[in-house]
Amino acid sequence: MLVRFFLVLTVCVPVIACSGSPETGTDKTFRVGLVFDEGGKDDMSFNANAWRGAMRAKDEFNISVKDVEPGDASMIEPAIRTIAEQGFDLIVGVGFATKNDVEKVSQEFPDIHFAIVDAEVDQPNVASLLFEEHEGSFLVGMIAGELTETGTIGFVGGMKIDLIVRAYKAYVAGAQYVNPKIIVLENYAGVTMSAWSDPNRGKELALAQIAQGADIIFQAAGATGLGVFDAVVEKNKKAIGSDANQNHLRPGYILTTMLKRVDVAVYQMIKESFTESFKPGIHLFNLSNEGMGYSLDEYNKDLIPTDVIQRVDEAKNAIIAGTLKVPDYYDTIR
Repeated sequence: MLVRFFLVLTVCVPVIACSGSPETGTDKTFRVGLVFDEGGKDDMSFNANAWRGAMRAKDEFNISVKDVEPGDASMIEPAIRTIAEQGFDLIVGVGFATKNDVEKVSQEFPDIHFAIVDAEVDQPNVASLLFEEHEGSFLVGMIAGELTETGTIGFVGGMKIDLIVRAYKAYVAGAQYVNPKIIVLENYAGVTMSAWSDPNRGKELALAQIAQGADIIFQAAGATGLGVFDAVVEKNKKAIGSDANQNHLRPGYILTTMLKRVDVAVYQMIKESFTESFKPGIHLFNLSNEGMGYSLDEYNKDLIPTDVIQRVDEAKNAIIAGTLKVPDYYDTIR
């Protein structure tokens, strides 16, 4: 992993440091830096969604956006520091793995705005972008519970961290809301950051769940989840994606995607910083502000019956109205 990092750093850092007058402070180009965790921005899920939001802001506001993919967790801090030393206007740490490094570097550069996705950093120049994952997971759990033919469904997560367990628990609750006798299988890909980027492991876990009777599997595992998709195609079962809309990746095999609109959050944060309306503290994204949801498009419109969509949307409206309470794993560990 160290070898990989030094190869990436020699490519990425000079781009930041040597791309012309905007990087030397000789003009007023607004500059945003994104620092990813080990998964990188091409995971077709969480990180790719963050990058999509940044690209939307780049096009809309004519700003400069640079990214660094450190490749190794120990190199996230140097990557953030390099961007800060270049005087970027906003630095976004993508993922909980950047928390300690954002917290440390933000204190050393109080005049720079920072944002972090999926973690809270209590500093006066840091915005924490948090999501109510349990709300979206409950809805896709309802879909799985309605459509399973075997009465057994599965869940494959990346690392077994509180955020992912929160999604799992709500998925179970949603499935049981419509199908009280349902069986839900649960597996996680690993205990290190590589758990988010191992499709082979994802496929292995999904095949094991299918062998136990699961006919629908919800993956919340980053790029590892791509292996879950391979498994359901091979065995003619169904999957549920996560974060960015993944319906198009395996048309006919992905029932829906639990949408976690990291793209919306990153775009909004860049907009606020660019328009000088930056607000530190917690920014919460949920069903009510369309920060969470589930996907319906041309790739899955024929997979979910209209009456199921109607019941799920009724539950969605009830959650927003506060008349349906989704169990929140965080409430049990606070």
